[in-house]
Amino acid sequence: MDARPVLALLARVLQEHRLEAVLIGNAAAALQGAPVTTVDFDFFYRKTPANQRKLKAIAKTLGAVLLKPYYPASDLIRLVRDEDSLQVDFMATIHGVTSLASLRRRASRIDFDGYQLLVADLADIVRSKRAAGRPRDRAVLEILERTLREKKQIQAEKA
Repeated sequence: MDARPVLALLARVLQEHRLEAVLIGNAAAALQGAPVTTVDFDFFYRKTPANQRKLKAIAKTLGAVLLKPYYPASDLIRLVRDEDSLQVDFMATIHGVTSLASLRRRASRIDFDGYQLLVADLADIVRSKRAAGRPRDRAVLEILERTLREKKQIQAEKA
């Protein structure tokens, strides 16, 4: 499946509703060349009353609903659209990440049909998965670390 149309849609809706969020997790890693897959999209955002209202508006725009699964460590809000199984997680807390500002500083902006999406740096994704330590995170760590080493080697050769 090509995720670019979905990422373009998410980039557009986030920009239209002015919700600042950084894509993190396997989808962000895949955009940086890591050979990983995922069934959802994970975003780190700042939990404020204004952003909570923006999430409700985004869900309405997408014809989706917001759910509050019981994952206290992540302070997670899940956007779900049944018609196409779209699942987008918005997290106010991510293991190994100290703040949205620090993650944003190292993030890349990737263009999707004229809309910008902030994508976490691969080193931050590795740090987050290592800190979380869940079996599903440990399962991809070696792949992500290898991709990060290869990326650094290519950058060093260009310098």
